[in-house]
Amino acid sequence: MDKLTPERRSQNMRQIKSKGTKPEMLVRSLVHRLGYRYRLHKKDLPGKPDLVFGPRHKVIFVHGCFWHVHEGCIDGRSPKSNRGYWGPKLARNIERDKSNISSLKNMGWEVLVIWECEASNEKALALQLRRFLR
Repeated sequence: MDKLTPERRSQNMRQIKSKGTKPEMLVRSLVHRLGYRYRLHKKDLPGKPDLVFGPRHKVIFVHGCFWHVHEGCIDGRSPKSNRGYWGPKLARNIERDKSNISSLKNMGWEVLVIWECEASNEKALALQLRRFLR
């Protein structure tokens, strides 16, 4: 059962951003400090990756654990209310992510997905980014 009124829940959901999220900004800042340059949300690539490293043919997606259903993460669990809506919506997100990643790989791009919960450990994230971008 939801503790918020439908109006308040709707207002909360409208305020959630898809670009410039805190985890994305952390990754962007770290990548920049590591000395790499990138483009943002290229519309001509499947899924509009968050960071695009054109000459390297590499892209990074920064996924929110809830919206992209991060398996095994507490923030990736399904909501208990309104399951008829959330189940299919989140399933579509998963399928779209798989399709976009597959399309990018078929086009010759290397893909890295960074989960929201991974962005908080800066040392581990820096190591992962260095390995990927080499």
